[in-house]
Amino acid sequence: MLTQIEGIHHITSMARDAQVTDRFITDTLGLRRVKKTVNFDAPEVYHLYYANGTGRPGTVMTYFPFPNIVAGRRGAGEVGATVYAVPEGSLDFWEKRLEEHGVTGLARETRFGETRLLFDGVNGDGFALNEMNDDAREPWNGAGIADDVAIRGFHSASLVLRDRRGTEALLSLMGYEPLAEENGILRMKRGGGNGADLIDLETRPDAPVARQGAGSVHHIAFAVADDAAQLAVRDALVAEGFQITPVIDRDYFHSIYFRAPGGGLFEIATNEPGFANDEDMAHLGEALKLPSQHAHLRERLEASLPKIGG
Repeated sequence: MLTQIEGIHHITSMARDAQVTDRFITDTLGLRRVKKTVNFDAPEVYHLYYANGTGRPGTVMTYFPFPNIVAGRRGAGEVGATVYAVPEGSLDFWEKRLEEHGVTGLARETRFGETRLLFDGVNGDGFALNEMNDDAREPWNGAGIADDVAIRGFHSASLVLRDRRGTEALLSLMGYEPLAEENGILRMKRGGGNGADLIDLETRPDAPVARQGAGSVHHIAFAVADDAAQLAVRDALVAEGFQITPVIDRDYFHSIYFRAPGGGLFEIATNEPGFANDEDMAHLGEALKLPSQHAHLRERLEASLPKIGG
C-alpha cells in the first residue's frame, strides 16, 4: 500500500460559459479565484481555478469553459458529485442562500450519519455541501460569507461505477481503506490525509456510460507532497500494469495521468510549487497568466477571451 497520497488535490470539470461559471463559484459559493490561465492544449479556452484563500490542495475546483460544448450526460465512469465541507449547523444558511441565487436541485439527505445539501451547478454538475465538525482548513471570506458558515474545502467525491471492484483495489493501493458501507455505497478514507480524504464508490450496474460535456468532471487529481513522492507512486502504478503519462509540468504542480478501472481519468499532482509561483498571494487570480509556450499569444487571447472579474 502506498503512503504518499494525501487526499484529493483538485477536481476539474467542463463548463460552457466562463463568466456564468466564475460568478457562480465566486459569488454564490464564495470561493476565491486563485488562477486565471488557459488550457495547455487549447489556449483559446480558459483554465480557471477556485479554492480557499491560499489555494490549498484539497480545496481546488477548476474549470475548462468551452463556449460551444454540448451538455454532458451523467452516468458511470465519472465523479457524480463534488462534495464540499461546511461547518456543522450551516445548511440552513446555505439552503436559503442557494434558493436566493436561483440554484436548482436542492435536496437534503443523510449519508453515513452526516447531513448534506445536494444542488446543481450552473453547468448541470452535481454538488453537495456536507456538514463537518472541527475542520481546521481556513475559509475564504472575500465574498462576504461569514467564517462560521463558509466552505472549508472538499469533503469527498462520489465516483459512479457499474462495478466498483477495480477502483476499490486501486484506491486500496493508493492508501485508502474501507470506512463504511450503506445502500450500495462504499466510503473509503485516506487516514491522516489533507482533509479532503474521503472517496465514495457508488455502484450502479444499470447506469449509462457517462458522456463528457458541460457539467462533466474531466478528471480528479490526488495530492502528493513533491516530485519524489509522485515518482514513487508512478513506479508503483506502472508495476501494477497501469498506463501512466510522463510527468507534465502544469506550472502550479506537476502531473501524471491514467485511467482508473471504472473509466474515470485520475491524476496525481504535486503540492509544489503552488499558485503563488507566478503571482503574489494577495493578488491570486486577478491577471491572466499564460504558460510559457503560449506567451506569444497574449495580445490575441486578451482580446478574445471573455472578460471575468479582476
